[in-house]
This record gives sequence, structure tokens and C-alpha cells, in this order.
Amino acid sequence: MSASTFLLRRLPLCPQSRSMTRANYLALSNFRQYQPRTHIGAPYSTLATGPDQSSDKPYYITTPIFYVNAVPHIGHLHSAVLADTFKRFQELKGRKAILSTGTDEHGLKIQQAAFQEGMKEIELCDKVSQRFKELFDAANVSYTTYIRTTEPRHAVAVKELWDQLWARGYIYKGQHEGWYSVSDEAYYPSSHVEEKINEKTGDKYHIAIETGKLVEWTTEENYKFRLSAFADKLKEWLDQNPDAIVPKSRHQEVQAWLMDGLSDLSISRPKSRLNWGIPIPGDDSHVMYVWMDALTNYLTITGYPWKDISEQQKAICGWPADAQVVGKDILRFHAIYWPAFLLAAELDLPKKIVAHAHWTQGKMKMSKSIGNVVDPFTAIKEFGVDTIRFYLMNDGGLADDADYSSELVAERYRKLLAGQLGNLLSRSMSAALNPSSLVPAQPSVNNIHPDDKTLHEKMQALPILVDEAMSNYRTTNATHAIFDVLAEANAHFSQNMPWKLVKDPACKDRLDAVLWHSIESVRLAALMLQPIMPTKASEILDQLGIREHERSWEFAQIGQGWKQDTESRKVLAGDPLFPSLKPRK
Repeated sequence: MSASTFLLRRLPLCPQSRSMTRANYLALSNFRQYQPRTHIGAPYSTLATGPDQSSDKPYYITTPIFYVNAVPHIGHLHSAVLADTFKRFQELKGRKAILSTGTDEHGLKIQQAAFQEGMKEIELCDKVSQRFKELFDAANVSYTTYIRTTEPRHAVAVKELWDQLWARGYIYKGQHEGWYSVSDEAYYPSSHVEEKINEKTGDKYHIAIETGKLVEWTTEENYKFRLSAFADKLKEWLDQNPDAIVPKSRHQEVQAWLMDGLSDLSISRPKSRLNWGIPIPGDDSHVMYVWMDALTNYLTITGYPWKDISEQQKAICGWPADAQVVGKDILRFHAIYWPAFLLAAELDLPKKIVAHAHWTQGKMKMSKSIGNVVDPFTAIKEFGVDTIRFYLMNDGGLADDADYSSELVAERYRKLLAGQLGNLLSRSMSAALNPSSLVPAQPSVNNIHPDDKTLHEKMQALPILVDEAMSNYRTTNATHAIFDVLAEANAHFSQNMPWKLVKDPACKDRLDAVLWHSIESVRLAALMLQPIMPTKASEILDQLGIREHERSWEFAQIGQGWKQDTESRKVLAGDPLFPSLKPRK
């Protein structure tokens, strides 16, 4: 058995398995003779875009891995909560789910940032990566794997993918020149570069049109990936899968990029210019270019290269990803480079790429130099975890940028969370209206009172609307549908005046019908808000006496709550779940 085979056989097959030892990692990093291995995967033309509910494959969703040259901001939290919400929704529907997140820790920006901080690169990575992890823990992001690209298991996966591409002739060494952005870690064709003039000095400079980042003309020898060979295949993939990228505008944007043609992609940097990276197999004079390195993390957490395991075992580890959540600024890398790498290696493509828009403040792009970057830790401390999660999912843009405002967060809290959800909860549990605290009996569905009809019909339609919204990765549509029902339920409560009905014993049935619709509206809302506001939704369901096994999607229909022991089920009034906010400083 060769040394490389021995080391590879010690790799974990799934993310939960233990990692390689540091000694083995170093031995493998220095090993020169790599042999191509048998691939596992299917041609892109056979792929479906929807989850395979019939298999044991868990739903696998990813966040982008976040670059550690700076501390996290509200946009990073948006990506993580978005992916977490979709993962929790799949679990609500009874499917096992995997969520991966983590940090991207190689590249020139890390090397430069560490130098400026006067510390080693790995020390900077440890410090900032821990900060991201602390944020996601504070935000109740239920990730199953937190990956760092400096981990030994990741180096193995990246080198294996390189081997596959090299063996198939998709990597070659050549001269490369072009417009390079250090900030984006990317080369741009001349058609994507714009000349600017400094108004103060008159000096000319160039920027990347897509990101606005500074670019410089660079010439160097490096390894290149034959990206140009995949333009037609990527077009065909998008044509055959019109929902592969959401929203639709992003799908069309990528198609437009492909119409311009593709240039071969630089995937290494000379070690003389960049030493903080994974060495190229067989050539220590070059290190892996950051996107080739970073994108492979989505395979790493599944245990790639899946050596000596069955297809069934591989499926349990999750690949292909059911959805990959990214910001619109890194769409090109995920919708062109990444699928091209996978096609070259004959691996399955992700079923969906969800590219969300950005957050601005004061209608201006967030920037440290301007001083308008929102600190997510501060936001969570001021408003609470679930309030921030709700705001990001309710107001965050998928197609269009959204403007972050602390005043708007407070308004959403007062008007929606406290004013609609919290208010309806306290009203429907009023001891004055229902001194027994027992859940009223459900009115006959064959004899709905005319005054209940509008609310009843909205409650019936709600699970369909929420399921459609969440299945299409539109959390805003889901929250709007939920709070439309809550608004109708509050109006229904006021219009039917149960405080008058309670005074007349002859109106007992009518009172019960009004209270039941109110309580049932809260139950449906809380059940469907679990993926977005897991803690507050759970507390509401606790107060309503909803048991753990009654909190799945199976019960997300009108009349499906309290199916057992209805006559003895009590609602449990407690402290207000949405108390008044403290005055802002």
C-alpha cells in the first residue's frame, strides 16, 4: 500500500468522524506522487433540481464560507440565518437536514491582514473564525458542520479534486495576464473592467464593474483551469434547469455572462507572491488559488473523496447540495466556476443556488470607511435573537437590496411581533374571557359562522402559501402570509367583541368560536414561525399546551392542534413574550 493510499484511508467518511492527525496532514501535504482515483457522480444532464424525498439523502444546505480578513457584519448573519431557516423548515417537514457554514482562511488578503496586525496568518484565522462561530451560536444557527479551510481534512479534499481535474486534462500550466483584484481574489476580463480618474490627483485607475474593487494589470506564470471548455455545458445546464438559480433575475444574469464566453481561469499563485495557501500537488512553488480552494469546502464536509464507501453511505453524507446560499457578489464563483469544476470532475451539481441581495444603511453600501457597518452582536443584544432573525427574514431582499434600520427593527417588533402576534396571544388567553383556561372546542366545519368565514378561509390557505414561499426560498413571502392571517385574526377578535359575548350565557357557543379562531391562528403562526424564530415560537407553543410531537408540519393545518385530550388542554398564561422595548440610546 502506498503512503498516500494509507493516509487517505484514514480520512473521515462523514463530517461527524474524527479528523486526521496533524502529522498525517503534513505527510500528505509533502507527498509528491498523486494518483488519480475513480470518481463518483452523474453527468449534469441527468440531474434534477428538486430534493429526492424518496431516498435516505438528507437535505443539504450551505452558507458561503466567510472570509476572515475582517470581523462579521449583518450581511454575514443574513446569509447564515437564511440557510438555517430553510434547514429548519425541512426538519419541520420531517426530513433530516445538514447545514454547513464556516470560514475561508487562505489567500493574499489574509496574508496582508496578518502582516498589518503583526501576527501569524493562522493566529489571525483562529481569532476571526472564532468570532464568526460565536456570532452563529449567538444567533441560534443550527449548523451541523463548521468548516475551516485550514483544517487537514479540507487539504485532502482539495488535492483530490485537483488530481481529478489534472488527470482529465482540465488543468495546465501557462502564462497568465489580466486585471486582478486583490479584494475579490479574482481576475476580470477587460470587458468587466472600467477606467476611473481620481478627482483630486487626476491619476487613472481601474475597477471591476461588478464589485467596484480596485484591479491591477498582472502578469505571471500559474496553473489554469480550462473554464472555456464548459461554456456550452453550463448554458445547457441552465436551460434544462430554469430554476437552478433563484431569484430568476440572477439566473438570467448568469446566462448573460455565459453569452460573453468564458476565459480559462487562473487557479494557482506563485509561492513567491503568496505563501499562505495549500501547496499544489507535486509543485511546491505554487499554492492553490483561493476560489479553487474555498469552493471545495462544500465537498469536504461530506467526507469527499468518499474512498471505499458505497453509494448509499455517500448519500447519507448529503452530496449533492440541495441549496447553496450565497450573496449576489459571489454569484459568478458559485454559478460558473463551481459547477464547471464539478462537471470536470464528473460530480453532481448543486440542485439550487440561492443568491440573495445585500444590506445597505441609509441607502448606501455598508463600508468600514464610511462607518455604517452594522455590528450583528450589538443588534442581537439590543433587540434579541429572534427579533433580529425575524427582521432579516421579513425585510431582507432576495432580488433587491434592503436598507437596514434600527428604527425599522423596532417598528417591526412593536407592530408585528408585539402588536399582532403577542397581542393576539394575550387576548385569546384572557382569564376574563376564558376563566377555565381550557381550549374551546373547534366549531363545526360544516357550519362556519358568516363572521368567521374570511378568517377561516385565510387560515385554511396559510399552510399552502407558506409551503410554496419556503419551497421557493422566499422567506419574506412566508412571513407576510403569516402576519396577514394574524392581522385578520386581530380584526376578527375586535369586530366580534368577545368581552360582550362573555356577559351573555346564551352566547357561549359564539364566544367559544371566536376564542378558538384566535387561539388556532396563534398556534398556526407559531408553528410556521419555528424555522425563523425558534425560541419565541417554542415559548408560544408551550403556552398553548402544544406537545413536542404536535409541532411538525403534519399539524400545520387548521383544526389539527390539540387532537388528543382536547377537553383537558389548558392554555398557560405567562409573562409577555414581547415586552416593551427599552428606549434606545
